Amino acid sequence: MQERSFHSRVRHIMPDLPTAERKLGELLRNFPGELASYSASELAQLAEVSNATVSRFVRRLGYASYEEARRHARDESASGSRLFLATGGKGVADDPKAYCEADIGNVRATVDGMVGGAKVETLAEALLGARKVWVIGFRAGAPLAQYLQWQLLQVVERSVALPGQGQTLGEHVAGIEAEDVVIIFGLRRRIARFDELVALVGKTGARVALITDQSMALRVDVAWHFRCMTESPGPLFSHTGVMALLNVIANRAIQMAGEAGRKRLIEIEAANDFLQEL
Repeated sequence: MQERSFHSRVRHIMPDLPTAERKLGELLRNFPGELASYSASELAQLAEVSNATVSRFVRRLGYASYEEARRHARDESASGSRLFLATGGKGVADDPKAYCEADIGNVRATVDGMVGGAKVETLAEALLGARKVWVIGFRAGAPLAQYLQWQLLQVVERSVALPGQGQTLGEHVAGIEAEDVVIIFGLRRRIARFDELVALVGKTGARVALITDQSMALRVDVAWHFRCMTESPGPLFSHTGVMALLNVIANRAIQMAGEAGRKRLIEIEAANDFLQEL
C-alpha cells in the first residue's frame, strides 16, 4: 500500500484532535510547508501552542520524531505541490514588482539554457521534416501544449496536441512512428506515470523533446531536453520562461520553413479571408 502523504495524514486525524492540536492541525492543513520550514519551537510559537502539543501532534501523525515528520514534509514539497510553498506567516510577496522581476529572471535563465540556440535550431529542423508532430501536455502543460501546436500549425500541418477530450494516450501512442517528433511537457506537478510515458514513446523510435522545469535533472535519453525556470515569490509556479521558449521554437520553425512555409501561410490567410473568420 502506498504511504499516506504528510498532508493526507493531517487531514485524516483532524476530526479527532483536541482543541490545541486542532489549532496546529488547521495551520498545517492549510500551510503544510510550515513544518518543513521551522523548528518545533518556532512552529509552536507560530501556531500559538506549546512545544508539548507539537510533540503529541507529530506522534499522532505516526512519526517517531519531529525531524522525521519534517523530512517527510520537505520531501513532499520537492514534488512540486505549491501548497507547501504557501505560508501562513510573514514574508509572502505582495509587491507586483517582485513577480515581474522573478518572471524576467525566469525568461533570462531559460533562454541562457538554450546553449546559444543550437538545440532550438535542430528541433525546429526536425519538426519541419517529421512525418507527424505530437505535442503532449498534462495539467499546466496542457494549455501550453495546445498553444505550441497551434503556433506550429502555421507551417507544420501534421501536428496534434494530446490528450484530446475523452481520449486515452494509448490510442495515439500506438500510432507514433520512428519518423515522428514528440514534444512532451513535464512541468510540476507531473503525472505519476510520466517516466513510463517517456519510455513508451521512446520505444517507438520517434525523437523526443522534453520541456520541463528546473526540478528535473538533465536527461540524456531523449533528443532534446529544455529545462525552464519557473521560480515565483508566490504560491504558484511561473511559466513565463516556458512561454519564452515556445515563442523561440515556433518562430524559428516558421523562419526555417522558407518558401514552403510562406506558401502555407498565404493559403491560411486566403482561407481566413474567404470564411471571414478573423
